[in-house]
Amino acid sequence: MNNERKVNLDFETLAWSLLLIWWGLRWWLLVSLPNGSGLIGTGVILLGLNAARSLNGLPTRGVTTMLGILALVFGGLLLAIDVMELSFQLPTFEILLIGFGALLLARAFKKPETKIRCCS
Repeated sequence: MNNERKVNLDFETLAWSLLLIWWGLRWWLLVSLPNGSGLIGTGVILLGLNAARSLNGLPTRGVTTMLGILALVFGGLLLAIDVMELSFQLPTFEILLIGFGALLLARAFKKPETKIRCCS
């Protein structure tokens, strides 16, 4: 158990390190990247953390999975708006809310059944 906790802490430390380095580079040196690329990188790091946990037999965290997916979706929408130069405005915030609601709904249906114990 102690070894499993140590590996998990190493993954979290690695992920936080990568996130802070990515954000610092994105805001300092990589300012010329199109909109959404910072969120896409953040989503990849968060989902990579859970992939590493899963591959090592550790439980994944639902919060970082949902945040990673939302960051990828929102970053992809912002990147699409920037690259495609659309003549209309995409409702990015509303799409993000719909995506978040869909993730929460899927998570609610995924939960295992809990059995109610009766007094004997």
